[in-house]
Amino acid sequence: MTPEDIRAAVQRLNSKTVAGEEEAWGDLRDLGVKVVPYLREAYPTFGRWQGRVSLVFHSIRYARESEDAFQLGLQAINDRATLVRYRACSLLAYSLRNDALRPLKKLLKHDDQQTVDDAKAAIKAIKKRNHHLFRDRDNSGRVHWIVNESDRESY
Repeated sequence: MTPEDIRAAVQRLNSKTVAGEEEAWGDLRDLGVKVVPYLREAYPTFGRWQGRVSLVFHSIRYARESEDAFQLGLQAINDRATLVRYRACSLLAYSLRNDALRPLKKLLKHDDQQTVDDAKAAIKAIKKRNHHLFRDRDNSGRVHWIVNESDRESY
């Protein structure tokens, strides 16, 4: 795929239907981490929150290897949509990067309690070096978050 082809496919992630979004991702999936810069580039152009959720969601698996994915997460924690902020917190939690802590701590004063809870969970996951804790908010040890196959080894 040429860069223009990739950009066109990424724009289709801003679909009005789940089927359209899934079809667009099907065309991009095989690019792996190489698609992430295009996802980040598209983020400010997507007016629909559903499209922005898709961009962040598809970047999560690359949060540990792609600076563009990490930067997209940092940008998206300030999104106007709760679900986009949730996905951004999950991306930052998955990254396990300490440099996400300061921006996440700023969310602890957010007006939306869900966002505050998501930021707390991401902070805890990063500090404990255990991304599963983003989902296992009760510390049960029974909730596992498998993003990449290698995550099975970490619980």
